[in-house]
Parts: sequence; structure tokens; C-alpha cells
Amino acid sequence: MVGRKQEIKDLNRLYDRNKAELVAIYGRRRVGKTFLVDEVFADRITFRHAGLSPEGEEGVGLLKAQLNHFYNSLIIQGMEECEKPDNWLDAFLLLEKYLQKKDDGSRQLVFIDELPWLDTPRSGFLRAFEGFWNNWGCHRKNLMVVVCGSANSWILDNLINNHGGLYNRVTYQIKLSPFSLRECKEFYNENHVALSDYDIVQSYMILGGIPYYMGYFDPELSLAQNIDRLFFERNSALKDEYDRLFESVFVNPEAMKTILEVLSTRNAGYTRKEISERTGFSDGGGLSRYLKALVTSDFVTKYVPFGFGKREEHYKLIDPFCLFYLHFREAIDRGDDEYWQHNLAAQSVVVWRGYSFENVCFNHITQIKKALGISGVTTSASAWSKREDDEEGVQIDLLLLRNDNVLNMCEIKFYGDDFTVTGDYYRKLLRRQEMLMKEVNKKTVVRSTLITTFGLKKNEYSGIFTNVITLQDLFL
Repeated sequence: MVGRKQEIKDLNRLYDRNKAELVAIYGRRRVGKTFLVDEVFADRITFRHAGLSPEGEEGVGLLKAQLNHFYNSLIIQGMEECEKPDNWLDAFLLLEKYLQKKDDGSRQLVFIDELPWLDTPRSGFLRAFEGFWNNWGCHRKNLMVVVCGSANSWILDNLINNHGGLYNRVTYQIKLSPFSLRECKEFYNENHVALSDYDIVQSYMILGGIPYYMGYFDPELSLAQNIDRLFFERNSALKDEYDRLFESVFVNPEAMKTILEVLSTRNAGYTRKEISERTGFSDGGGLSRYLKALVTSDFVTKYVPFGFGKREEHYKLIDPFCLFYLHFREAIDRGDDEYWQHNLAAQSVVVWRGYSFENVCFNHITQIKKALGISGVTTSASAWSKREDDEEGVQIDLLLLRNDNVLNMCEIKFYGDDFTVTGDYYRKLLRRQEMLMKEVNKKTVVRSTLITTFGLKKNEYSGIFTNVITLQDLFL
């Protein structure tokens, strides 16, 4: 299996411990949670079950369907037929009896996938699960329960940060992240897909390091051909994935999509007040829940731009898949089978590459710090823009404010060759440095840092950059 080395090590360690374990694994849809559990535990699972998607049904009908499905899972895996449960308390009682009957003293592993889907309105699921664990499960040293879910906010609110009966009951949590660039390269190599680092970065800009999406790549096709096949052909595999993504994770998918549509229009993001104004959502508890859910699900990040206070906290869209889809949604809907191949040099694609590469860098701050030799230095990352009445406005792609009195002013350039600093660009950088130095204390040194694809061409102006970071560094 590509990557996930620490997660594999942790799960095996927990399995070998002689104590009851309740493990929560969460992360974005399609990131590989189920695959991880299947690969690690293979034939060691005593009982497994996956919740039914709530899409298209609600109320009593959905509760009955979930209970019947749970009962059927027990029957398929060896339980003797009996009366079907009509509530979750009885359903978990059946699970307890099933496990007791199979108990020979060895480790018993229960895997419940898509746990949030089981918690339908007024079903009493959470209270029944609480009773199952607190009254029975936590007292059995040979029991390990692993639960998964793509609704991160549900997992966090109801399990990990629960303030009721499940308070502090989760013994271990794993947040599964998308692949890094290095892991993407390993994945493609493992699947015999030959791509240059330059093309792997572009695939990351589109698919966001999501293994499920990457698994669709055809080794016999180029990157551009694969993108057409996945998005732009009629009946393409990922044409409707954006809508499915939100409908499967959120109770109010349309509200979430409305917020993301706003955030996609400005790379630096918006304040909460600006989001309220542009969406029409009142600036109250509802908007707070929406933004919290998007942040915990890793679609959005929040940060305070350099030089601003907490009230200017910005929300920024960072999910590459969503950024790509929203940027090219009209072209995807039109169904031009070879749109990407025909538009590789189009201005809209060139502009998108520039913004998307900035997002790649925001998602690889750890690798950038390593390349700068500051892995152990506490650092905050943000964008910065400033406009004064008597001065030309300035925007900086990425600032790394370090607690060793250094500020890295990062220029991010996605370029097809070594980047060249012209005289005009040199003067622009000098002005940015001057404006930035007005904002920092006298102890802080400002260093211009270039993050680009291949490198920096040496000329009379190239010395403006103290550090140069390339794709090779981002693949660390």
C-alpha cells in the first residue's frame, strides 16, 4: 500500500494491546479510509457493517432500512436468524450476543463504516451506541471497535469531542489526509502511470491527491487525455462527483456549495462578514455551523492574514478538486470531449495553473519549511495584501512568519522553464519588501523566496531571491 506507514503502524499497535479500543478514523470522502482498514486487518475482522447512504429517503423508512441492513450483516456473518430489531438498542444487543458467542479469548475486531449515516433523525442511534460501548464494549479487553466516516464534523462533535456519555471514550483517532506530492508519485509508479513531476503537480491541482480519483488514470493516456476522460467527456467518471461529494457528507449540501462558489472567486479568501454579504446567509449560528463543517472536512482553511487582527480572520478554499471543478464547471457541463487537450495554452487554463500552484504550496508548507531548513521553527503561513491611498497596492502569495525573527516573502510561479527576473519585476519586489518592512519590528529580517517549478535563471536581477524552492523540494 502506498503511504499510510504511520497509520498502519498505529492500527497494528492498537490491535496488539490487551485493552478495549474505540478507534475513530475520519477524513474527506474518497481519501481511502475503508481501504486502509481492509488492507491492515484483511481477514482479522470479526464483524463489519457499512451504513446506508441517507440520500433519497428520510424518517421512519430510512431508520427501518438501516436496522434491516444491520440485521442482514449479522446474518451474513454467522448469526442465527431471530426477530429483526426495531430500534438501535435491540440491534446492538444482537451484536453483543453475536460477539459473545464467537468469543474464544482472541482479539475481536468490529468495523463500522460510514457511522454518521446510521445516525438518522430521531433514531436514537447515538444513545444506543453509547450504551453498547459504556455498558459492555469498554469492559472487554479483547474488543477493538473501529469506526469510519466522511462527515468529519459529525465524528468530531459526536465522538471525539462529545461532552455527554461518550466523553473521552474514543481511545485513538486518525485523521486520514490526501496524498502529498511524493505519495502521488509513488501511487502513479505503483500503477504504472508514467508522469513527469511537472505533470504530477498538475494532476494534484485537479485531483487533490485523492487516491480514488487517481485510480481512474489510464497508463496508456497522457495527463491531458486522462483529464478529458475523467471530466469533459459525456458520461465521464467524475462529471457528477462534485454534487455527490456534498450530498453524501452534509445535511445541507446546497448551502455548502453556495459558500464554496463565493470562496472560489478570491484566492486569498473572504472574511466571515464578506461571506455573509455575498451568500445572503445571516451572520449567525447557521453560518458558523456551515463554516465549521467545511473547515473540519478540509475543504476550507481559516487564517489571519499577516498584519491583521482576529476579527479579520479569512476563510480560504483549499480543496484542489473543488477549485478545479468550480473554475471549469461550464466547460464540464458543455461536454467537449477534448476540452483539456484543446485548451492547454488557453489563458483561462494558464491563470488557473498560477492560482492552483499557490494552493499546492499552501498544502505543502511542511515540505517548504524542510527545504528552507526550518522544520523545527514555529511558523505561521498566510497571504497578504495591502492598499494605501497614496501607494500602489501590493499582494504577496505566501508569507512565512517565523519565531526566529525571519519573514520569508514567497513569490510563487508555475513556469514551464527556469524563471527569469526582469528589471520591472525586480523593482516590484523591492517595493514589496519596503512595504512589508514597515509592518514588522526592527528585529525581523525579510527574505525574498521564490517557489517555482524548475529553478531561477541567473542574471543581474536574480540575487533578489535569497532562497529558491523547486518541485524537487515539494516532492520531499
